[in-house]
Amino acid sequence: MTLAPATPEPSTTDLVNTDRQRIIHPYLPHSATHRVIMSRGKGSALWDVDGREYLDATGGLWLAQVGHGRDELADVAAAQIRQLEYFTSFWEFSNPPAIELAQRLVGLAPGSIDKVYFTSGGSEGIDAALKMARYHHFRRGDTDRTWILARERAYHGIAFGGSAVSGFPLYHEGFGPMLPHVQHLTPPWPYRQELFNGTECTDFCIAELERTITEIGAENIAAMIGEPIMGVAGMVVPPTDYWPRVQEVLRRNGILLILDEVVTAYGRVGRWFGAQHFGVEPDIVVTAKGITSGYFPLGAVLAGEEVAESLGRDHGFPMGYTYNGHPTGCAVALANLDIIEREGLVGRATEIGDYLLGRLTESLSELPVVGEVRGAGMMLGIELTADKGTRTPLPGPQGIADAIRREHGVIVRDSAQGLVLSPALTLTRDEADRVTVALREVLTRTDSDGTVRS
Repeated sequence: MTLAPATPEPSTTDLVNTDRQRIIHPYLPHSATHRVIMSRGKGSALWDVDGREYLDATGGLWLAQVGHGRDELADVAAAQIRQLEYFTSFWEFSNPPAIELAQRLVGLAPGSIDKVYFTSGGSEGIDAALKMARYHHFRRGDTDRTWILARERAYHGIAFGGSAVSGFPLYHEGFGPMLPHVQHLTPPWPYRQELFNGTECTDFCIAELERTITEIGAENIAAMIGEPIMGVAGMVVPPTDYWPRVQEVLRRNGILLILDEVVTAYGRVGRWFGAQHFGVEPDIVVTAKGITSGYFPLGAVLAGEEVAESLGRDHGFPMGYTYNGHPTGCAVALANLDIIEREGLVGRATEIGDYLLGRLTESLSELPVVGEVRGAGMMLGIELTADKGTRTPLPGPQGIADAIRREHGVIVRDSAQGLVLSPALTLTRDEADRVTVALREVLTRTDSDGTVRS
């Protein structure tokens, strides 16, 4: 018998050409020719198809809590797929992994959270949370409570509702008209002192919040949404009194607090949830990303009994996603949480995060283009500036991230104001040192116009 010849593996050039011809990449212009095609990962290391090794200091998109290449998660997914890969969780249907995961999440969650609504990811979760807030008030007879308070420079995903409450013009331009009844507020950004007209950051933000509630009318506002720490804005950590004071104002006015914990949950800030880091008890919490460390697309919106009770009346909450409570995703999430607990990764986020923050602060703070180094746990940001005195933003940070990757094999992410890092919670001290050396070497050669000298 004559065997057919084996199909040759595509070359790197073939893969790049096909990618360019067929795939629409987020935030990549069609004219861009370069591609980095990853083929393998282990821990914080990645390898491309040509065998070059990289240090992933971004955790993918801020989600690789347990690192890449965990065989135990692959085994759990395979076992669940063999038993029951998928069935709907609409109506009365459910499955054991979803039930067990819901119970597990309630046990970890902040405050009086005791109900779980599953999604496929963060953007779905944000839209679900916004609908929950409005529908909660509607079911209680407060039909005028439709307004959502959000913040400038906030990022809440790319679904339509999430785009509307995000505070970047990029996510609005060309997609309008956007969701109505959204009001954006000043972000609690201590470094940007010019935002507060000489007033202390939290005092200014609380006064603005109370003034806005008066202007719109508390009886017209459903909820305020915010990231505990603002990620895309540049890992902006608010003052410690900001969230407790916001919560007090909202509760006094019957307004729900939605925390977008898509990035901050599951150990990234050194607690299971960012709400616990700041000592607040939100009404609704949106999570995704680290719930499976990216091994399966899954999200979970957590709600308190008061909200859940109103959603459950009559015909129930009239929205659902095809993959609500996906059994394979939930099984992977349970195993992922097991790893985080067993390996003490919540505590490690604080330990190694503090170490990395200290190394970056010591190494970078005196550089002319570095305005501030900040962070909490494994969320770290380097705000870049063209002038330290005026805090003028440095233009073109995208080229800096590219240089760090090309020259040192360290992957960091650019943000609107500089560079951000969100490594796996398994990052080692040696890897933290490598990140620091790479950033310092490139930023030392960075001019005030964002150009990296060769």
